[in-house]
Amino acid sequence: MDSKTAGWGNGLLGVIIFSGSLPATRIAVADFSPLFLTSARAAIAALLGAIFLLALRATRPQRSDLLSLVIVSLGVVLGFPLLTALALQHITAAHSIVFIGLLPLATAFFGVLRGGERPKPAFWLFSAVGAATVSAFALSRSDGGSVTGDLLMIAAVLACGLGYAEGATLSRRLGGWQVISWALLLSLPPMAALTLVTWPDSLHGIGTPAWLGLGYVSVFSMLVGFIFWYRGLALGGIAGVGQLQLLQPFMGLVLAALLLGEPVAWTMIASTAVVVLCVAGAKRFS
Repeated sequence: MDSKTAGWGNGLLGVIIFSGSLPATRIAVADFSPLFLTSARAAIAALLGAIFLLALRATRPQRSDLLSLVIVSLGVVLGFPLLTALALQHITAAHSIVFIGLLPLATAFFGVLRGGERPKPAFWLFSAVGAATVSAFALSRSDGGSVTGDLLMIAAVLACGLGYAEGATLSRRLGGWQVISWALLLSLPPMAALTLVTWPDSLHGIGTPAWLGLGYVSVFSMLVGFIFWYRGLALGGIAGVGQLQLLQPFMGLVLAALLLGEPVAWTMIASTAVVVLCVAGAKRFS
């Protein structure tokens, strides 16, 4: 198996895992505060990452890698989880998932800035049309949306795109699981402190679904998914493999309907379909 094929395979596994993140977050914020959920998931994943680093005797990153690890931490450990948790207090999981259509464009943009990739001009045309479609859908504020929730999701996508591109670039040297593990470990002190400060007053009113949601986003969304995702981006190319994120809205919409009983309007399906076609075209010219 060549590196590009391995990259696409790893990227697909990462997308499948990430597709459950927003529905799981929606379930968890029903009983947990967004700040507690964000800090607790990072702290739990950091402890697991520390075990990996110790057990596998990973090489310590160089001092020059520190800035990149900080960017990864701010983008995917703090920024995206917190902003999406806040957004999901205003919008439905099904509505928020459509914004994932912006992630390939954001990831490719930061892949140019931080990863040195140079997609063809036609790539940006297809990507811009797809992004415009998603933005128009968001501005309509229909199907469980709101201005506040939509803006928070856009900010989350930008933070995530930067964290993806930065982590993928660093993964070419350190490896995918090492990058996310070191980034999580770097964020552990503030995240652990925030977890204690935002600890729920009582655990009796927290239901099993919320605990399961916390478990999923901690183990899979925050750690396991990134192991596959960063390896996929590093091997197959940030702009190219990043287009696999367009499968995520479909998977997420199905999960939101099955697990949360949320309505999936035809406008969501139509918007997502248009975005998929646009980014598929962009992929051809990446």
